[in-house]
Amino acid sequence: MSTAQQERRPREELRALAEGAEEWFGSDVPPPPEDAAEVLAWAAEEFGAGLAVACSMAADTVLVDLVAKARPGVDVLFLDTGYHFADTLGTRAELEYALDVTVVDVKPEQSVAEQDRVHGKDLFARDPGRCCHLRKVEPLANSLAGYDAWVTGVRRGDNPLRANTPLVSWDATHELVKINPVAFWSFDQVLAHAEANHTPINPLLAAGYPSIGCEPCTRRVNPGDDPRSGRWAGLAKTECGIHL
Repeated sequence: MSTAQQERRPREELRALAEGAEEWFGSDVPPPPEDAAEVLAWAAEEFGAGLAVACSMAADTVLVDLVAKARPGVDVLFLDTGYHFADTLGTRAELEYALDVTVVDVKPEQSVAEQDRVHGKDLFARDPGRCCHLRKVEPLANSLAGYDAWVTGVRRGDNPLRANTPLVSWDATHELVKINPVAFWSFDQVLAHAEANHTPINPLLAAGYPSIGCEPCTRRVNPGDDPRSGRWAGLAKTECGIHL
């Protein structure tokens, strides 16, 4: 279970904090990588146990390493969709062992079998947006309701929709502060940090999966292709809905 038990701060106060931090840390010029530590030091001091980090157990385990250095024992929200690759679950177990964090398995209201009975088998193939909502978006929203701020691994280089991602912003959807400390990092910088700090990362990254989601909806990517082209391949869908 989550370790965040204190009463949430007023929304107006959090929004003012987010807007002030966005202005303070904001820049159109890529900041040096060490600025991620500065942002996280501020977040750890400002939010304490009200801070959580979301992790898909792919390359964003590097984010968990960065947050854990600023806030040991931090809650790590892992969306346990029931459809993960075995390597993803293995990375989750390895990360929990390697770092001083509290992994919180965020589960959907229904198991895969229950969802199949209610919505029909393989909803992900017929209505991937609905499946993502039930197994990712809704469970995460419920979990985030217990925090004042969350840290994500969103990077500007992920896709055009994320090209203007700030280091800190107000998340109007979840009504809390959203912190993206590696927004300006390249994928190579992420991998370099993992190697230098012996951070566990998903082995699928080296097997042609630069972006990893649920197993039925994730494919290998050809060299030079859009890193997220293997997500929901063949569909116009490029996002699960969490960061929209």
